[in-house]
Amino acid sequence: MTTIKLREGAAGATILGLGSYRPRRRVTNDELAQVMDTNDEWIQSRVGIAERRWASEDETLVDMSIAAGGKALAASGLAPDQIDLVIVASASLTAPIPGIGPQVAHRLGIPRPGAFDLNAGCAGFCYALGVANDAIRTGEATNVLVVGVERLSDVTDQTDRSTAVIFADGAGAAVLGPTDEPGIGPVAWGSDGDQYTAIEIAAGRSTMTMAGQTVYRWATTKLTQTLLEAMEKAGVTAADIDVFAPHQANLRIIESMAKKLGFSEDTVIARDIVQSGNTSAASVPLALTALLESGEAKSGDLALVLGYGAGLTFAGQVLRLP
Repeated sequence: MTTIKLREGAAGATILGLGSYRPRRRVTNDELAQVMDTNDEWIQSRVGIAERRWASEDETLVDMSIAAGGKALAASGLAPDQIDLVIVASASLTAPIPGIGPQVAHRLGIPRPGAFDLNAGCAGFCYALGVANDAIRTGEATNVLVVGVERLSDVTDQTDRSTAVIFADGAGAAVLGPTDEPGIGPVAWGSDGDQYTAIEIAAGRSTMTMAGQTVYRWATTKLTQTLLEAMEKAGVTAADIDVFAPHQANLRIIESMAKKLGFSEDTVIARDIVQSGNTSAASVPLALTALLESGEAKSGDLALVLGYGAGLTFAGQVLRLP
C-alpha cells in the first residue's frame, strides 16, 4: 500500500507584524442620544464606550482589510509574494458568495494563495490565528496573513439602543511566519451552541439581535476557565503575562476577567473599547496595535488574548508581540 507523505513544518509560528484600520467617522454617545432613548452616562456606565467608528460607503470590508493587511505586511518585512495563505475573519459580509479572502489577497498583490473566509463571530480573529499557527507548524503554509474585519453598522438597527450603542466597524491584521522559538501558544477554543440565539441575525431579518444579559453572564462566569486553559497549554501563569487583550465587548467584562485572573499591577489591560466600541472579529488586533502604537505595550511582551461571541464561540491564546 502506498504511503501518503506529509509535509514537515516549523517548530512554531510567531506574529511578524500587525496593522489596523479605523473608519474616519467618529460617533459619540451624544450623537446617538439624538435618535434613541439613551445618554452618555447610561452607555458608559453599562458598557464603557465613549465613542465608536462607523464606516462610510467607500470604506468597504475589502478596502478596510487591504488597509490593515497592507500595514501588517509592511511591518512584517515580507513581500506579498511570500504570503501563501490568507484568512479573513468576519461576521458581517452582506453578500455570502464570493468570500472576500481571495479579493483581499488579489488587491494586496499576493499571487494565488490559499484564501478563505472564517465566521466565528467575535472570536473569528483568534480562531483564524489558531488555524494559521497550525498551518505553519504542519508545513501547509509558510507565511500567513490573518485579517479580522467588520462593518457591523450594516447589520445593526441604528435606533436600537441594546445594539447600536455597542457595535462598530474596523479592521485589524497580523502576518504570521515560522520560527524556532514558538511565539503563539496552543489555542483554547470551543463553543456553547445551546445558546446560539443569544446573538443572531435570524432568518428573514437584516439586523442583529442580542440578549445582552445572557451574554454578559456567560462571559463573566464561563470564560475565565478558557483563559486559564490557554495559559496552562502555553506553560505560563498570570504572573508571566505583560498584556491582557480580550475581545473588546464590554469594559465591565474586561475588568471582571482581569480581576479574576489576578494579574500583577504592571500588566497592561487593553481598553480599546472606550474609543472603538465592539468591533467583533477586528477587536483583538485593533486593541493590540493601539497598545503598541501608544507605547503601553512593547515588542516582545507576552500577551493573553481571547475572542468570544456569536455561536456562542470562544478562543484564547498566549502570544508574543512583534
